[in-house]
Parts: sequence; structure tokens; C-alpha cells
Amino acid sequence: MNRMLATALSLLVCGCAAYSWRSGVPAEMRTVSVSTFRNESDLTELGAVAARQVLREFQREGTFKIASADDAALEVQGVVKSADLSTLDFRRETASRAYEHVVRAVAEVTLVDRRSGKVLFDNRKYTAETTFFGDSDVVTGRRGAAGRLGEELARQIVDDVVAYKWN
Repeated sequence: MNRMLATALSLLVCGCAAYSWRSGVPAEMRTVSVSTFRNESDLTELGAVAARQVLREFQREGTFKIASADDAALEVQGVVKSADLSTLDFRRETASRAYEHVVRAVAEVTLVDRRSGKVLFDNRKYTAETTFFGDSDVVTGRRGAAGRLGEELARQIVDDVVAYKWN
């Protein structure tokens, strides 16, 4: 039994020998700044909300440190291109007023190596979608939707920056 356990442990250790818990991001590239995203959509403040959520996601993920634009190795620049609102459900009892809505946002993001000026990726497109109920207060519903859209965009953007082929 001990011999079988020792064999199993040695196979497990050998199988994991090539795996690393460390990030593939070079140490000199681990500072990032995020400028406020330009908002070309009709959803008020979505650019600022998306940029704030990207900063939060970088902090949560932990590989990068947030820095000022002058001190950062990388800069994330974004443009929210659109945020389209559609109705999913109507309520007959309220004179067919829209009840449930879906919002789809599209953003384009550029990642710049500030030290060399090289564009690492340019106008990469990201999309996010969420729903909200707005039978009485559509403005509040849209504001909450903007936060959720920003969170989804941020997850995608930060995942792409972390997964970038640095070599």
C-alpha cells in the first residue's frame, strides 16, 4: 500500500512539474493605467463606469498594480461604441408598457506599451449584455444595467490583457 501511494504521489508531482502559479506577464510590465473610456453610446456615464470597473477588475485579479499614466508600463484606452436597448417583455395590465429590457453594449479597447509606444492590441471589440426590469423607473434600471455591463466588459478586457502573449 505504501509503495502504491508513493508511486501515485511521484506521478502527481511529475505531472505538475511544468505548471506554474506565476503570471506570464513580465515584471516590468505589471503597472497599468486606465483612462476614462470615451462614451459614444446613449447610455449616460457608461464610459466612466466601464473604466472604473476595469480598474477594479485589475485590482481584483492581482497581477497588475494601478499607476498614473506617467508611471504605468501599460495603458488601456477604450471607447464605448454603442449601447442598444431592446424590450423583452410587456405588461398587458399596465397598458402594454415595456417591463423587461435588454441592453447590449459594444466597446473597442486599445492596449499600449507606454515605454516603447507600441500598440499591443488595437480597437479589440468587446460585447456585453444584461437585462433589467423597468416598469416604473427606467432611469434607475438603466443605471444598474450600466454597472453590470461595465463589470462584464472589464472581465473580458482584463482577461485578454493577462493572457496576452508577452514573449
